[in-house]
Amino acid sequence: MAGPDPRVKPLDGVRVLDLSRMVAGGVAGMLLADFGADVVKVEQPGSGDPLRQWTTDGQAFWWKVYGRNKRFVTLNLKSAGGRALLLRVLPQFDVVMESFVPGTLERMDLAPAKLQARHPGLVILRISGWGQTGPGAARPGFGTLVEAASGFAAMNGEPNGAPIVPGFPLADTTSALYAVNAIMFALYHRDVHRGPGQVIDLSLFESLFSLLGPLSAEYTALGKTRSRSGSRSRNAGPRGCYRTQDGGWIAVSGSTPKMAERFLCAYGMETMLADPRFATNEARVIHAGELDAAIADVIGARTLEQNLAIIEQYKLTAGPVHTVADIERDPHWRARLLTVDVPDHGESVRMHNVVPRLSATPGEIQWTGGALGQDNQTVYRELGISCDEQKQLMSTGVI
Repeated sequence: MAGPDPRVKPLDGVRVLDLSRMVAGGVAGMLLADFGADVVKVEQPGSGDPLRQWTTDGQAFWWKVYGRNKRFVTLNLKSAGGRALLLRVLPQFDVVMESFVPGTLERMDLAPAKLQARHPGLVILRISGWGQTGPGAARPGFGTLVEAASGFAAMNGEPNGAPIVPGFPLADTTSALYAVNAIMFALYHRDVHRGPGQVIDLSLFESLFSLLGPLSAEYTALGKTRSRSGSRSRNAGPRGCYRTQDGGWIAVSGSTPKMAERFLCAYGMETMLADPRFATNEARVIHAGELDAAIADVIGARTLEQNLAIIEQYKLTAGPVHTVADIERDPHWRARLLTVDVPDHGESVRMHNVVPRLSATPGEIQWTGGALGQDNQTVYRELGISCDEQKQLMSTGVI
């Protein structure tokens, strides 16, 4: 029996109309496109997605990576003609993604009920900061505000320092993973169980909050809130990052009692296991400050190379703190092709490879994020818009 055709992608035949902007919708669309979905990215004529303006030394790497594998058209949804064109082509798509402020679609007379009246099988993903309902739904919903409001920032940072928000769009990328899951759930229900299309209400806040552990359980049962404790864990010890003699850093995780005990013995600290303050996991968590100081001393007395030799010899759950430069040089990640060079107008852009890895129907990167409206002619022709009509739509500012 012949095996699966590797040229067939898991999402071949799925069409996505992406009206979203910025990171959450961008990453969600990228993931779908990596595995074969035809993701048509819709942007406002002239301005485009603000993510195009996230540049480093003048280069739009965020756009090149998160726009990969998509096709790019312009459509002015602020115009009646643009909204009419959207409704006209809608039945040719399986999914619509949007990230407007809640209520925007409704004000444009494009409410989900109207879209699904036109196409009953349509799956509509609605991304927002705080959700589509509730008294705070219309507040600005940028990821930084969500990371601050969700409890994440309050529990990150040093005890006497400021709360820390992450240096990358954590709330958005977390939400993107939920978005793809939700879209696949909805498509499975539609196509396998013969159910209708449905609306997905995805908030950045709820996505991130769901990953923060039993915060509500702790507060409700014990009246406790999380405080900042640096890199220490409230569940196990030792845990943290420790500076070496030559300025490197070692991360240590003693998440199981066995690994914590092995670490202490490997560094000649086995006498601590006879001390009631460090004999059990619970005791080590309670006395984390003293434990940290002892570990900082033994790691700080050795160079990075000397620490790594001990870690390797005793198979410890510890390792170096790497930058991307270290990762690019690492033979393990080179062997796994963690990053790849994607052609881009005669040059190339290095980016992360497709994640996750499927054995029979792997994803593929075919091109980087493209120019505003570069696929207008091809895509609109496929959707039944003639060349003459396209010219008329261009002349009136619809596309």
